Amino acid sequence: MGNQFGAEIKNKSSNKNLSTKTKNILNALSDVDVGAIIEMALSDHTPFSDIQLQYGLKENQVKELMRKNLKKGSYRSWRKRVKSFSDRREFYK
Repeated sequence: MGNQFGAEIKNKSSNKNLSTKTKNILNALSDVDVGAIIEMALSDHTPFSDIQLQYGLKENQVKELMRKNLKKGSYRSWRKRVKSFSDRREFYK
């Protein structure tokens, strides 16, 4: 299933390698919240700090959420784009 950004979203999978705190936070999120966070993270206009203010997720937790919910290629493309913005993120996101 894709979204408006063309990223492929996979079905929820187990969170075996996550910390207990991150697992608890991610498990507490509804499917609607997860979708909204993914959409915010995919947007080049939303900084991680806005996601943290609204949902309480730190940047590394958003990355884990994205890794667990996007297909491998979509996640890699997103990370590549986020990395390219990292130096300029304060100005663009």
